[in-house]
Amino acid sequence: MFTSKANKIFQDVIEKYHIINTVDQPFENAYSESDLLEHLLYRKCWIDTVQWHYEDIIRDPQIDPVDALTLKRQIDASNQDRTDMVEYIDSYFLEKYKDTTVKPGATINTESPAWGVDRLSILALKVYHMNEEATRKDASSEHKAACQKKLDVLLEQRVDLSTAIDTLLSDIEKGDKYMKVYKQMKMYNDDELNPVLRSQK
Repeated sequence: MFTSKANKIFQDVIEKYHIINTVDQPFENAYSESDLLEHLLYRKCWIDTVQWHYEDIIRDPQIDPVDALTLKRQIDASNQDRTDMVEYIDSYFLEKYKDTTVKPGATINTESPAWGVDRLSILALKVYHMNEEATRKDASSEHKAACQKKLDVLLEQRVDLSTAIDTLLSDIEKGDKYMKVYKQMKMYNDDELNPVLRSQK
């Protein structure tokens, strides 16, 4: 199933990141572009993993305001990269299923396959870090027990989400569902659409 592959890649990415465990480490994709889907999934989760840690850093109450602004710009750029990768993954699926005959009465899903994948990647990060908290040696037993309960829910959620994504892809392949990709059309990074940026031109 697709999500078995995706979840394994996400786990590999997160473990790879935590060997050095710093946001400014170099990125090297474990998959070449000839393995396009794996290449995209690996890159997608790396972006999410770095951004997860950006979000930790910026919440430091002692952070220097100048550093915080720089980091906010990095988070904005990361969000754009994340959205772009989702659209690349959806383009992969559009190409894969382009010759599928859509059945009469086929319906569209509330989200595209790749936005489900986006949630699955973030969920992998939640599982990893909640497991860290549930097994942290210097944490109280109450803390670890509470985090284990949350981890159990996250693991169940991963099974449900994985099943939903695999079912959606199967339905698209059979023509029972069809997909469209609506570009996010983010306005705040565009100097023609953001009035503050436009006024600086």
